[in-house]
Amino acid sequence: MELVGRRRLLVAATAALSTSLLLLAPPAHAHQPVILTAADTTPSRGPLLVDGTVSFAVYTQVRTGTTRGFRVGMRKGDRLEIQLLIPDEPPANRLTAAQLPVVRVIAPDGTRQRLAITERTPFFEPYTGTDYLYLARLTETADAGTYRVVVTGASTVEVPVVIGVGYREVPGIVRQR
Repeated sequence: MELVGRRRLLVAATAALSTSLLLLAPPAHAHQPVILTAADTTPSRGPLLVDGTVSFAVYTQVRTGTTRGFRVGMRKGDRLEIQLLIPDEPPANRLTAAQLPVVRVIAPDGTRQRLAITERTPFFEPYTGTDYLYLARLTETADAGTYRVVVTGASTVEVPVVIGVGYREVPGIVRQR
């Protein structure tokens, strides 16, 4: 075997071994994944992130007529952080603002706010090797109680969505319905 071929083989083997070791390594506590399914049509049917200061990544897919929801527990004075991201790849990254998913956050007192899509900031997520676009971010001082988050599709194309919640990189608790 020629030298170039051996080098390629060595590089490929090293990459495969590195990937295998990463998969076997203990998980980092960065944005623990939470998957919303078709059963999670409203916040009350969706999971409860017990401590909303803990870093979670809530994954789902929506299109016109599709709604998903979940809940976030907060203590008075904690920092509430919620971000809307989509993959930076077609078709999601080609949609107009009017076609992008709508995220509404309902405070414990019933106050509603829609996350305004004000950006398309690139973000490389190193744990999964995925390129995303930040579309909207919310940071505010929380009231005590449960916040409800509703994600609604606005496009005939199914759009993968990630809702980032929290900022503390520690293990968290998710309660299903």
